[in-house]
Amino acid sequence: MPKKLSIQLATGTLHLDLSPGRIPLKRLLGFAARVSSKRKFLLVSKVLGKHYPVSPRLMYWSYRALARLVLASGVGTGSVWIGMAETATGLGYGVFAAASDEGVQGALFLQTTRYVLEGHDYLAFEEAHSHATDFFLYYPEQPEHRQQFLQARTLVLIDDEISTGKTFLRLIKAYQTVNPLLEKVFIVSLVNFAHPDDRAALENEAGVAVVWVCFREGVLRFEDSYNAALDEVTINVSGDGACKKHLLAWPGRLGMDAPLRWQTGTLERLLPLLAAEGPRPLLVLGTGECNAPALMLGRALELAGFAVKVQSTTRSPIHKGNDIAAICQFTDNYADDIPNFLYNLDLAQYRQVILCHETPLCAALLGRLHAWQAISARFELSPTNGHDATLHFSRP
Repeated sequence: MPKKLSIQLATGTLHLDLSPGRIPLKRLLGFAARVSSKRKFLLVSKVLGKHYPVSPRLMYWSYRALARLVLASGVGTGSVWIGMAETATGLGYGVFAAASDEGVQGALFLQTTRYVLEGHDYLAFEEAHSHATDFFLYYPEQPEHRQQFLQARTLVLIDDEISTGKTFLRLIKAYQTVNPLLEKVFIVSLVNFAHPDDRAALENEAGVAVVWVCFREGVLRFEDSYNAALDEVTINVSGDGACKKHLLAWPGRLGMDAPLRWQTGTLERLLPLLAAEGPRPLLVLGTGECNAPALMLGRALELAGFAVKVQSTTRSPIHKGNDIAAICQFTDNYADDIPNFLYNLDLAQYRQVILCHETPLCAALLGRLHAWQAISARFELSPTNGHDATLHFSRP
């Protein structure tokens, strides 16, 4: 029998009917109230490494487990794997990388983005409930990757949570306009709370085989309660629409056919900059859509014997309360001049903060680096080998 939960938020009550599952929900999720008139609740993942600090070991466990579930259902060769911006870009890359380690053949990874890249063809679609609704899925940059994108028989879509599945349906329909050969879609998430009617509607409208993969599932319902003090809060989180290509170094937006690896000596260059040893963990931060370098560095440090937590900044506005204990607000580092946030930050818990970023140093980043006394770790892809990357470390 489903287990019923009701979570009281400042914006209303979230009701969950949980189907049986092996992983306790409290290990996967917390809850919070969103600053949004479209959807007033947020599922705060405890394994994603976005709004909540998480150990790399736990993150990598989730990637491997989800990848194995996909591969066990028969993904075939030449598949396309897509991570959803902003929240699940790191998760998407992590599941793709784990699938590559598990032996998937000829897979291609892409992530959606909110940034304009002039000169590249794209599919546009909306996430109607989001704080920033417009998304782009760019065609891969390399000709052989583009051909695979336009002819793939299997699509693997990855997000942290599914509430209705309507965003994925919009993406599937947009993709089918350029690839009529699609035969199978995997919808992969940490949790799935889409109503059975919504699932059936997606499967019927997609017109192809659909496989749902997740750790826990059920049905949710939100009971709105008007709160004048909260409902009047608005925060602009939409960018300026200008081309950001000159700022972006992470290759996931234009196609990757294999996981990245750190160039020899990358980690060794960081060690002299770390604060004195102690029992507190290191905090490795990603920025916005560029989460993967932080989790890659965090995992490398963890394997080297360090205690580590990984998290990321975000443009998602959330009210304080429930599983959001603290809010740090600052200006974004992508020249949009919009607020970004870091949640649940307690500097006293950490020995050192390392801020991974793909954009060049700017006033917004320098402000955070000084405020957190953090180490800058700027991501760079090798110009000669597209599977090698490095981080340039400094203390501004």
